[in-house]
Amino acid sequence: MPKTNTLVKICGITSEEQALKVAKLGANAIGIISVKESPRYISAEIKKKIFRSLENFYPKIQRVTVVQNCPIDLIIKNFLGNPSETIIQLHGDEDIDYCKKIRDKIPNIGLWKAFRIKTEKDLDKIKPFEDFVDAILLDSWNKDTYGGSGKKIKSKFLKDLKFKKTWWLAGGVSLDWIDEILSDLKPDGLDISSSIEVYPGIKNIEATKNIIEKIKS
Repeated sequence: MPKTNTLVKICGITSEEQALKVAKLGANAIGIISVKESPRYISAEIKKKIFRSLENFYPKIQRVTVVQNCPIDLIIKNFLGNPSETIIQLHGDEDIDYCKKIRDKIPNIGLWKAFRIKTEKDLDKIKPFEDFVDAILLDSWNKDTYGGSGKKIKSKFLKDLKFKKTWWLAGGVSLDWIDEILSDLKPDGLDISSSIEVYPGIKNIEATKNIIEKIKS
């Protein structure tokens, strides 16, 4: 398979040591979960420390804060002064009005919006958001959680998708699915978490290395 330009995001990082190891492996983005209900949640203080370290050693990597139905003022408060993230990823039920407001209040940070896909019709609600976000992330639908479940979206829903903005595929992205994803689905980026974990928030670095190498080459 020829070398691809597919982007890789490793999400749910919880330690500075693992963040730096993952960055060294060639990830394009690292995500930290700022949703208290998540088993991968870490505090604003720890997040700040991790992102500052990434900014110092790997300044080109995207530093993504994942939030879910969070008041915008609380997001700003958790910057703890100046923001250390480059992207805010909305992973809840945020509407277009929310996206407009966060754009207005936080104009210098990129905005990604996640959508949980249960049926093919769920894809229809995405188009109106394209003028208000920088990227789209498609995740699987799960009644128990908004993300990190390891469940896959049905591949038949994802073929021949076209968006004006960069789109990322999340939800059960694992080594044995990569060939099909790259040949048939062709997302701009892959968001990976649970398939490379020892347990929530702790990555298997060797598995992470293997999946990044598979995607990149």
